Amino acid sequence: MTTWQRFEAEAPGLAAEVRARLEEYNHHVLATLRRDGSPRLSGTEVEFRGPDLTIGMMLGAVKARDLRRDPRYALHTNPGEASMEEGDAKLSGVAVEVTDPAEFEALVGAEAPAGSFDLFLLRLDRVTLTAVRNDVLIIESWRPGEPRVRYERMPNGPAVRIVLRS
Repeated sequence: MTTWQRFEAEAPGLAAEVRARLEEYNHHVLATLRRDGSPRLSGTEVEFRGPDLTIGMMLGAVKARDLRRDPRYALHTNPGEASMEEGDAKLSGVAVEVTDPAEFEALVGAEAPAGSFDLFLLRLDRVTLTAVRNDVLIIESWRPGEPRVRYERMPNGPAVRIVLRS
């Protein structure tokens, strides 16, 4: 698991595209795990704070309870109503709750006092961007410390795997 900052350092082009998708719309879809292990989908907003991608939520939110019990998450960006040319992104990893008041204040500043809402840092395990450009399906994926992988599939053709070194 790693920070958004490391993702930007290892895959700057992909990080810029994913960040654009995250910033284009306010609302995205967060998947957490219920007590029985089944998935729960919730609307959420994300914010970039320092080196991290974060999510905040109202105190007592069920998705916060889910993340405290099992910190694994998946986040799907809002695909919008446009074509898939810009793509949609999927991120997964673990959410780390910010419980230290000094760390909370360092991240949030004067926006709100510690304890006024729940704040989680989204640590990344995998980031994928899926797009359709000129009728070609393009899937680019990143994992910490590994080369980026890109799949391209022409209409009715096989997928071609390309390992991207930089």
